[in-house]
Amino acid sequence: MDGLKKRLLDPVYAAEYLNAAIEESDQTFLLALRDVADSREMSRVAATTELNRENLYRMLSESGNPRFSSLTSVLKALGFRISIEPISPRSERKEELRDRTRLA
Repeated sequence: MDGLKKRLLDPVYAAEYLNAAIEESDQTFLLALRDVADSREMSRVAATTELNRENLYRMLSESGNPRFSSLTSVLKALGFRISIEPISPRSERKEELRDRTRLA
């Protein structure tokens, strides 16, 4: 087992990995979720979620577009859940400054 797959077995590390990926893009998040699922044996995840393994791989690809129910099912099988947080005012200010810089 390579280093990343071994580290992804730690739920705290895997959660940080997924949170970092979701900040990048949808595709990055899906690929990161695939890494976490691979670290825990994709066939087991497929069996737990009652999703076909091949469809699971396709769903968690760069071009994947999973249904919300499928996504939450995979996350639950891996021991995670989706959480919504407000965007901090500080983050919004950073984005505003970045947008202003681009316009100038």
